[in-house]
Amino acid sequence: MSGHSKWANIKHRKAAQDAKRGNLFQKLVRAIIIAAKEGGGDPGMNMRLKTAIERAKAVSVPMDNITRAIKRGTGELGDVSYDELTYEVRGPAGVAVLVDVMTDNRNRTTPEIRALLTRNGGQMGEGGSVAWMFDRRGVIEVRGEGLDEDELMACGLDAGMSDMEASDGGFTVYCEPSDLDGLQKALEAAKYVVESAEVAQVAKTPVTVGDVESARKVMRLIDALEEHDDVQNVYSNFDIPDEVASQLDAE
Repeated sequence: MSGHSKWANIKHRKAAQDAKRGNLFQKLVRAIIIAAKEGGGDPGMNMRLKTAIERAKAVSVPMDNITRAIKRGTGELGDVSYDELTYEVRGPAGVAVLVDVMTDNRNRTTPEIRALLTRNGGQMGEGGSVAWMFDRRGVIEVRGEGLDEDELMACGLDAGMSDMEASDGGFTVYCEPSDLDGLQKALEAAKYVVESAEVAQVAKTPVTVGDVESARKVMRLIDALEEHDDVQNVYSNFDIPDEVASQLDAE
């Protein structure tokens, strides 16, 4: 269980929880606003906006909400001001964490994140103290039973894929961020099922968390960060062995 794959699992699990639906909708709408503000309101010309819209549709955000968010971002419904920040964090068991936030009041958000970290065994780091442990990459999840690895690799390499690995129910495909849109289109044209495609921070070297208590502390911190209203993405470099993960799942 790696930081990236676990984060994907967390996102899917939380997306399915009705009690958190409003919080998730708010985050996805905010991501659409920022994407439209930075790159324009045409998803055909704005890959970030296209990805944000697809993520919103995947959890049934109403189209009216999506349309309003695009118009807010382009200024048609009045100007909106959000800051994008990334906090670099040292967590339990020596794991590194990157926390992406969108906030309309950084003077509120930063102290809240610091307090959250203090309560959950994390510590805010200086700029550059953690970011060097990650690479910004395009990440595509391809799902399907009985996929032929060689055929998928051949298709991906022709369209800019740099690496791939087996994952639950399929494969995770990696590329440069600039190649993400073209690679996704090539895979879909070849009739592969693309479950998600996004630019993410991928850990260069995982840190193994080999005991249950440390793993519990790491996951408590990750969950607490993800639940904060202003947090958009959480990335970490932890790797929890299957035998430890099974004990956590049984709790």
